[in-house]
Amino acid sequence: MPTTKPRYTVTDTARTAELLDLAARAWPEVGDRRQLLMRLTEAGGREIEREFEQLEARVTRQRDALDRARERVDTKLLLDDRPWA
Repeated sequence: MPTTKPRYTVTDTARTAELLDLAARAWPEVGDRRQLLMRLTEAGGREIEREFEQLEARVTRQRDALDRARERVDTKLLLDDRPWA
């Protein structure tokens, strides 16, 4: 089918074959390895999205913790040359 989109060639060898075999075990109702490849791509994309969401949540929690720490810590006192009382 003509297209202006990029095309990709994937050879069913080595790690790709292992992953497709694993996908065939996970989705036995899918008999076509090309369809299994598409499912693997979608599953991998969802996992990457989850990882990014977890990272963003962790960064937000860290920023919130730093903001709370700034409210509770007297940085001028910490940076002052005088001894603490």
